[in-house]
Amino acid sequence: MAHAHSDHPAPAILAEVNPAPLPRATLVENHRSLNWVTEKICGIIEAPTPKWWWIAFAVSGFLALFTVAGIAYLVSTGVGVWGHANPVNWAWDIVNFVFWIGIGHAGTLISAILCLLRQKWRTSINRAAEAMTIFAVVCAGIFPVFHVGRVWFAVLPGYLFPFPNSNAIWPQFRSPLEWDVFAVSTYGTVSVLFWYVGLIPDLAILRDRFYRSGNKVKSFFYGLFAMGWRGSNRHWSNYEMAYLILAGVSTPLVLSVHTIVSFDFAVSLLPGWHTTIFPPYFVAGAIFSGFGMVLTLMLPLRAIFRLEDLITQYHIDCMCKIVLATGTIVGYAYGMEFFIAWYGSNPYEGFAFINRAFGHYAWAYWIMIACNVITPQFFWFKKVRQNIAFVWILSIFVNVGMWFERFVIIVTSLARDFLPSSWGYYSPSAVEIFTFFGTFGVFGVLFLLFIRFLPIMPMAEIKAVMPQADPHGGHDKH
Repeated sequence: MAHAHSDHPAPAILAEVNPAPLPRATLVENHRSLNWVTEKICGIIEAPTPKWWWIAFAVSGFLALFTVAGIAYLVSTGVGVWGHANPVNWAWDIVNFVFWIGIGHAGTLISAILCLLRQKWRTSINRAAEAMTIFAVVCAGIFPVFHVGRVWFAVLPGYLFPFPNSNAIWPQFRSPLEWDVFAVSTYGTVSVLFWYVGLIPDLAILRDRFYRSGNKVKSFFYGLFAMGWRGSNRHWSNYEMAYLILAGVSTPLVLSVHTIVSFDFAVSLLPGWHTTIFPPYFVAGAIFSGFGMVLTLMLPLRAIFRLEDLITQYHIDCMCKIVLATGTIVGYAYGMEFFIAWYGSNPYEGFAFINRAFGHYAWAYWIMIACNVITPQFFWFKKVRQNIAFVWILSIFVNVGMWFERFVIIVTSLARDFLPSSWGYYSPSAVEIFTFFGTFGVFGVLFLLFIRFLPIMPMAEIKAVMPQADPHGGHDKH
């Protein structure tokens, strides 16, 4: 047995096999230097504030005032100012909550899962995607808190948070609404930590640059948040370990948070909601909408700041392919919902899905199908993925479709109750409409402040994937 290999020599044809090396995609184009990366990203912050930024900030701030006014009116008047009525007691508020939570999923996925999988193309987009996650969670948190009407109930002992109290009232921990409180707060906390830890080396670079330029005030504030970073071997070792631990903690959160959000519906007995496909379906939909929003935000930034060398066509291709994959999963889930309703032979379940497609809200259902099932299929074609304007338009359709998905799931399932006498047609009130669209202003204000005062890309991580970072001298490799 020891001489088995010599008794049967390998076929001669194997000696002729010389597989061609698979070329690696260039992640920073035009052979840019390490210093160019620093100057390019820091230059966005150090340059005078452009006029377009002030215009966008003013528009976003004006929009955000609609949310402030809508919330103030709701608290002072009562939750009846929203269009809620039996049987549709969950409407735009929960639709918008699930929508914004989904938007935030791409940031954590890019940062955590792709980091653990050693996907180097994430480096140019992860910082902005992480910021998007945090701001989306802020917008999402507005709706469930104010949905209770008397907002002080959301923080009083015994309603959401388990504070000791003399009435011995405790939250109902068997309710998925209570699970949401812990899931979303944990998700937001870990996302902020992940984002901040990644910022520390870049904040130190800005601290030193402002100090050398004589701007001691900015140098002080950036230095304060850089936490004494000096770039020593010990600092880098601790940084990389902390980043890896946070990536490991965040990875299950990507899957668990929207799974728990789906439990708000799946654990009920309502036809159209009571289905086991919701957890994976919601997670795929969240990643789908999250990457759609990343494309919506990053493509304009790429054009405005001339970042084509850092956000290359390869990055756009990768994001489009993930949108295609997750959009196809979502389309499969739509079909399986109808199949399960038919196969289960439950007349109420069957009616719920037929009513979605052909009832009073059929217009919303077919908008959802067009945006979420048909739109991603364009990304099969390379020419489409290379057309930046077309990709940006399609990304907007993705987000529109995902909002309509949440609307269809929630409203159509509630509008036709078990009792035909209680059937109704839900229409949002002006207060709901203004409050929702105002959250885009809140998101815009936060994101504009981010791109103005913080580096939109991680300089150290980008440099680590450049050829110059190869310790074996392969500077001509990509």
